[in-house]
This record gives sequence, structure tokens and C-alpha cells, in this order.
Amino acid sequence: MANLTKWSIDPTHSEVQFKVKHLVISTVTGAFKKFEGSAETIGDDFHNAKIDFSLDVNSIDTNQEQRDGHLKSPDFFDAAEFPHITFKSTSFIKDGEEDYTLNGDLTIKGVTKPVSLAVEHGGIATDFYGNTKAGFDISGKINRKDFGLTWDGITEAGAIVVSEDIKLNISIQLAKQA
Repeated sequence: MANLTKWSIDPTHSEVQFKVKHLVISTVTGAFKKFEGSAETIGDDFHNAKIDFSLDVNSIDTNQEQRDGHLKSPDFFDAAEFPHITFKSTSFIKDGEEDYTLNGDLTIKGVTKPVSLAVEHGGIATDFYGNTKAGFDISGKINRKDFGLTWDGITEAGAIVVSEDIKLNISIQLAKQA
């Protein structure tokens, strides 16, 4: 039987970003600065990898302190009550040479829903120190209201302040564990 390989996220070479339409005319980009995750594979083959991921809601950063505070409040993520967003894979399927579909259960604010994300595998390389690294770019879209993020602001002119769709852009570098 092939060996089980454990990988963990290298946070210094990874980022978790999201984009949301503001007033339906411009896009606000935000990031979560603290997160952790791991993958288990058979050898170096990521097909059917098991993936676990968790991020710290209090590490949200949209480059505007007042907005970040609002996002951490009960209106949105309620970081005091629900400090983490988690993801647990249900399948990781190879669709092409470098493309995968990652399916799993995303939990935000105590609500768990299945999501499907597109993954591009950038390859495997060895760094200066002899560590084996694997890179992935992950993208997808979720509806914030599916996860209980239902706050709606309407301007005096009737414009919606925050759209329902959240685009996810995640770049992950995994380090193979000895």
C-alpha cells in the first residue's frame, strides 16, 4: 500500500482573499491574515486528498478598520460567538492535468453548507532548504446569505450596499511533513 503523506499550509507563502461588490459598482477586496490547514495524500498524488482548513475571523482585513469592525460584529461574522470559518473536503477530483474540483463542507457562523471550488495545481518543487512544496490556486463563489450573513444596507437612493455573492481567491502553498 502506498504511503500516506501529510502536508500543512505554509502561511508565509499563502493568502486567503475575498471580493465583494460594494454599491454594485465597485469591488472591495479583503483578506484573512491568520489561517491553518492540512492535506493528506497517497504519496505525492493529490487526487482524492483529504483537506482540512480553518481561518481566524478576527484576522479579517479590508484595509478599513471601521468596516473590519462591522464585519466582525453580529451583523456579519459575529467573531465573538463564531471565531473560526472551517472547511472539510468531501472530495478532491482531478479534472485535467493541473485542474481539480474541490468539494467540501464550509462552516461560517455555525451554518454548514456544501461548496464546490475550482483548483489549479501549480506543481511541486523543492525549496532552498530541501523542503518539498506544492502550490494551488483556488477560486469559487458563495452566497453570503446561505451562511446567515444577511445584513443588508440600502442607501437613500435605494442602492444595495453589499452584494450577496462573495468571490473567493485563495493561493496555498503546502509543505510536505517529514
